[in-house]
Amino acid sequence: MSEDPPVIARVEGGWGRLTLNRPAALHALNTQMCQIMAEALLAWRKNPAVEAVMLDHTGARGFCAGGDIRMIMESGAQDGLAARAFFAEEYRLNALLFGYEKPVVALMDGVVMGGGVGISTPATYRVATERTVFAMPETGIGLFPDVGGGWFLPRLVGETGMWLALTGARLKAADCLLLGLATDYVPQAEMDALKTQLLADAGALDTLLTEREADAGEPSLARHRGDIDRLFGAESVEAILGALEADGGEWALAQLATLRTKSPQAMKVAFRQLRQGRDMQSFEAEMAVEYRIASRVCTTADFREGVRAVIVDKDNAPRWDPPTLAQVTEQRLDAIFEPLPEDDEWTPVHTNEAGAHGEGQE
Repeated sequence: MSEDPPVIARVEGGWGRLTLNRPAALHALNTQMCQIMAEALLAWRKNPAVEAVMLDHTGARGFCAGGDIRMIMESGAQDGLAARAFFAEEYRLNALLFGYEKPVVALMDGVVMGGGVGISTPATYRVATERTVFAMPETGIGLFPDVGGGWFLPRLVGETGMWLALTGARLKAADCLLLGLATDYVPQAEMDALKTQLLADAGALDTLLTEREADAGEPSLARHRGDIDRLFGAESVEAILGALEADGGEWALAQLATLRTKSPQAMKVAFRQLRQGRDMQSFEAEMAVEYRIASRVCTTADFREGVRAVIVDKDNAPRWDPPTLAQVTEQRLDAIFEPLPEDDEWTPVHTNEAGAHGEGQE
């Protein structure tokens, strides 16, 4: 077994630097990684040597392909304890980043999906390259767009958040810039030089990003913005599918075909999550709701089947349970969203804030 830590955390040149270090797994997050990052961030809050935080990755492939889905599925098939522990730590990390007191720079050079979205979206600066591929593909495995998806997706322009949540569509750098999911574009060939310059002068962050800024090209999403708002703003998932079918255009029918491959339950969960999330009063309140959903969805046969079909057997032929939208009743959704017993509810407080790893640790 490798002795390399899954996240390399250190203070370097005025930066608190968190480097994801699971290249064989495309840096997918596990519980230990979330704990390492949260512990470091808590320690750096009051450390005067840390002016800003950098999130990057080792190896040629990154940034972060999601979470440890197989572990979550295996845990959910038993007592679910390990899965809930992961979600609790991951969501605490997301909340810590969302309200972090110092600038955070996420270098999104590669795949940014699921858990990778959760650690990059709260960052002050989100730097994309031509290798950036951004997606929330959870409805394809019976899950839902968590890690704060219920907060940031409905706050994107128009109905693009609903389209992303339901279809799992993949965005390139220009599309990310158009939607504000990325703040800057730097060619991949210049990333090492940019990091070297940043580490040499944390105070020159804005200047260096401006100097390295390049043209990401035309966003392919731009020509479909009107279609997205018109077709994905309907009052239910069923109505969205009906609108796409009635439209009959090539793009609309392609979206319809995609949606018909997704978990009916996951789509309805995501729809309610986003519609409720746009009125949520705080990010932490949203994470509490997402923890309720995750605690329940991870134990379902629907999720196990999605993981089997897409990740384990890779036959891409899931047999969803329930198999139709009509069978995902409001009562079923109510049970997924309802509060947990008081002692089981999610809280944003990290164990290491009150334990041995205090904020002043260096």
